[in-house]
Amino acid sequence: MKFLILCALFAIASADFLSVEQAETLRETWNKIKHNEVDILYSIFKAYPDIQAKFPKFAGKDLDSIKGSADFALHATRIVSFISEVISLSGNKANAPAIETLVTKLGVEHKDRGVTKDQFNEFRTAITNYASSHATWGDNVAAVWNQALDNVYTIIFSQL
Repeated sequence: MKFLILCALFAIASADFLSVEQAETLRETWNKIKHNEVDILYSIFKAYPDIQAKFPKFAGKDLDSIKGSADFALHATRIVSFISEVISLSGNKANAPAIETLVTKLGVEHKDRGVTKDQFNEFRTAITNYASSHATWGDNVAAVWNQALDNVYTIIFSQL
C-alpha cells in the first residue's frame, strides 16, 4: 500500500501558508535528509509498528530483514518523492491549488486504506524526530516544519 500519506503528510505546506523565506528554510532542511529514503521509512516503522502494519508488503515482517529489500527501497523513494514534490511547490501562492490537489488525493487514498488520524500524527512525530536529529535544527526550523505540517494535516484531515 502506498502509505504515501506519510510523505504527503509531510508533503508539507501549502504555498499560500508559507512565505518564500519559510519555504526556503523547509527546503534547506529537507534537502539535507531526503537522500536517506530507506533510513527515513525505517525510522518511522521502528517508532510506530502500527504504521508498518498498514503496508501489505511489509505487515507482519521483521523490519530489519525487509529494510534492505527492493520493495522497501522503492516505497521509501515514493514517499520521499511525494514529500519533495509538495515541498518544491511551497512558497509560491500560484502553486497552492496544485498542493491542495496532491494532498487531498493523498488523504482520500489513505482514508480508503483505513489510515487513522492517530497514524498520521505518529508519522508526523517520527518524521519530525528524524529531521531534527539529522539536519540543522532550531526553534525557527521547528516552527516552519510545524506550520507546514499543520497546513498539510488540515487538508488531509478534511478527507478522513
